[in-house]
Amino acid sequence: MPKKGGKHAEMGKEMQAQCKRAKVEAACSPSVMSFENPDSLFGSLISPIKQETFFREYWEQKPLLVQRSDPLLAAYYQSLFQLLDLKDLCSQGLYYGRDINICRCVNGKKKVLNKEGKVNYMQLKKDFDQKKATIQFHQPQRFKEELWKIQEKLECYFGSLVGSNVYITPQGSQGLPPHYDDVEVFILQLEGEKHWRLYKPTVHLAREYNVEPEDRIGNPTHEFILKPGDLLYFPRGTIHQADTPLGISYSTHVTISTYQNNSWGDFLLDAIPGLVFDTAKEDVALRTSIPRQLLMQVDIADSTKKLSHLLRRLADRLENTSELRSSDMKKDFIMNRLPPCLGCDADPLTPGGKLPKIDSKIRLQFRDHAIITVEPDQENSVSIMKPPSYVWGGRVGRGVRGMGVLKDFLFEIFFFPPHQTHGLRFPLSYLDALKQIWSSSSVNVKELNLISDEEKENLALSLWTECLIEVI
Repeated sequence: MPKKGGKHAEMGKEMQAQCKRAKVEAACSPSVMSFENPDSLFGSLISPIKQETFFREYWEQKPLLVQRSDPLLAAYYQSLFQLLDLKDLCSQGLYYGRDINICRCVNGKKKVLNKEGKVNYMQLKKDFDQKKATIQFHQPQRFKEELWKIQEKLECYFGSLVGSNVYITPQGSQGLPPHYDDVEVFILQLEGEKHWRLYKPTVHLAREYNVEPEDRIGNPTHEFILKPGDLLYFPRGTIHQADTPLGISYSTHVTISTYQNNSWGDFLLDAIPGLVFDTAKEDVALRTSIPRQLLMQVDIADSTKKLSHLLRRLADRLENTSELRSSDMKKDFIMNRLPPCLGCDADPLTPGGKLPKIDSKIRLQFRDHAIITVEPDQENSVSIMKPPSYVWGGRVGRGVRGMGVLKDFLFEIFFFPPHQTHGLRFPLSYLDALKQIWSSSSVNVKELNLISDEEKENLALSLWTECLIEVI
């Protein structure tokens, strides 16, 4: 069994000093999240720590603990997810493995206690109470609107996918053995208390999940108790374990994670093939044949020198390249990111308000979801598409997807999981006008970079019909 910590578990000196500063400053900090924009959301998440301080001193470097002692923030955190929510959620048809895992750390190893098929709440509660099992709830934002809003804004802020899991652990128990993850982690303590121990990484900025045995990780570098309203951040690769202390009926926290496979190495793997392909069209050195039987040779020293020379030529070209084409990384982000949460009771987005005319001023909707990327296409055209509303986890998400595909250009206004998508297509000559709309806070229709007023008005009307712009 893991060692248990009480309410006054000792902290590392460095973490303790940070906590004291955070507590002092917290008195004048906002007590709830700010959803005005992605920047303000992240600022309120790590408050009272300043963003520039966070990225200079903590991001990918060391853990950050913020203990706030703020009743209002504690109440808000508790509203994000509670143990009591599980009873209603189980009635909506949850499944073991897909939605919920039941597990416990036994003798330093993870023991999975999942049943088959649908989750029965009474059985779930029995395992929780009698077997001291941890309930791991996957992607809770599917059912909790406020979590959706937080994650959607964080995805806009980081430009990377953001996931979450809720962990509910009964007293005197631990769900997972010491391990490290391949993601940047933000822990929000929602209910009860959790005793945490962090250890020096064995793999800095790890690229994969791994369990580490207790006899290898040494003594904790940080040890502390999280209470409702507290926040903990640690970089990928940080070894950690957590348990609910005796005397605390249970603990609930949400783990929000990001930056999985989002390193420079991943970007090079993604972008270099396109760079090589484009360069080979112009540089004959890249089109010359490799030596005969190179693939069969053991000693390739001479060929390695040649390859190094070619890589330097690629580097020289890269310095003079204005656009670097990302392929799979950008597509994955666009296709899997959360759409804006517009409210479960909202009507499906339909055109409304004034029709755009030649004298109208228009602006792009969902600006945080606008993106331009290079995407070769054989057709000299651009398309704008929108699917209907998307039903997810028993709740209805409202959204718009606008995507324009042209030769060497992809105009992405907002991507939503597609269901029977339909769209409009425009000539490649509309590219500059679309860029104007994307890059400006607002633009007059008559100033769009198109030849005729008819084209300008038709473009604005088409985008308005798809709810991609509004007339102001």
